[in-house]
Amino acid sequence: MSPIPQLPIDFQSALASLRAARTRPELSLAEVPAPARLAPFGVALGAEVMVDGEELATGRFILLHDPHGSDLWDGTFRIVTYVRAQLEADMGNDALLANVAWAWLVEALEEEGARYRSAGGTATRVLSEGFGTLASRPDAIDIELRASWTPEGPDVSAHLQAWSNLVCTFAGLPPVPHGVTLLSQRRPNHGW
Repeated sequence: MSPIPQLPIDFQSALASLRAARTRPELSLAEVPAPARLAPFGVALGAEVMVDGEELATGRFILLHDPHGSDLWDGTFRIVTYVRAQLEADMGNDALLANVAWAWLVEALEEEGARYRSAGGTATRVLSEGFGTLASRPDAIDIELRASWTPEGPDVSAHLQAWSNLVCTFAGLPPVPHGVTLLSQRRPNHGW
């Protein structure tokens, strides 16, 4: 069995900043396996927004670190994210939906002061129609946003906070102004 590599100081700092991030209480976060082949070091968080037993949105937040850097990343860290939510049919058919999804991401990062570069991503609408024994199911439209960007330094707390807000926006939850704390739900345990 090969020895477990020592975590670089920058990655340790990044992990500490993730633990310190203030995420929305409606969002349930849990550590999930990080992709092993994308970088020497990584951590992944899975998220879901549930209201009254109904899943409104899900996502993944992955922080990758390569101490030697990557020309593709333009840095030593890369954040890779995924968000998915089911939409009302009329909203899902909006031709500008992909642009809106990307704008939500950019606005969330800006509102949290999350400095970044080399951002890219795709927004996809998925139409599900039932046939045969499933023909009675109503059509469903999902929006998926896959994005990645390079954070400016190892303090990525603002990035996780911005992404948390983005997932809640996808779920249709109203924004929470800075300085306001929601008291309606218990804060989940971030034990990663």
